[in-house]
Amino acid sequence: MGLFDKFKKAPAFPASIGATAKGAIVPMEAIPDEVFSQGILGPCIGIDPEEGVVYAPVDGKITQLTDTLHAIGLESNSGIEILIHVGVDTVEMNGDGFSSSLKEGDVVTKGQPLMTMDLNKIIAANHPAVVINVITNADDFAEVTPTNGVMVDVGDELFRVNK
Repeated sequence: MGLFDKFKKAPAFPASIGATAKGAIVPMEAIPDEVFSQGILGPCIGIDPEEGVVYAPVDGKITQLTDTLHAIGLESNSGIEILIHVGVDTVEMNGDGFSSSLKEGDVVTKGQPLMTMDLNKIIAANHPAVVINVITNADDFAEVTPTNGVMVDVGDELFRVNK
């Protein structure tokens, strides 16, 4: 046991998952993709973004970054797994309009920019630009409660997760 180990705290619950973008909330049922609207991957919330930046919802690490840069997987320091999927069917864009300087294994802090997206390119390609946030390991927790808000700013609580 190291000198400072006794000061380390267990992850705090309930945990707050922050908004990944500024914009209007899109309830799970209204996300225009059946995989997400039916909660097949887990409970989710969409955000209709006002600007082309996606931010980290938690302190944690990047566990997945698609080659097309339209989706990022994160694991929070408390073990919550989050998938951030930008747009619907945007995989078809093959990365055009998306950029990120991050890679798998990178440590991120809540509120840190994760990627940029060109909203005009997404719209021009006839794809909804909704930023979809999914708790993919929700079964590991007693409660995953989505916000009841209408609008969010970056970092506002999007989900509350409890053990």
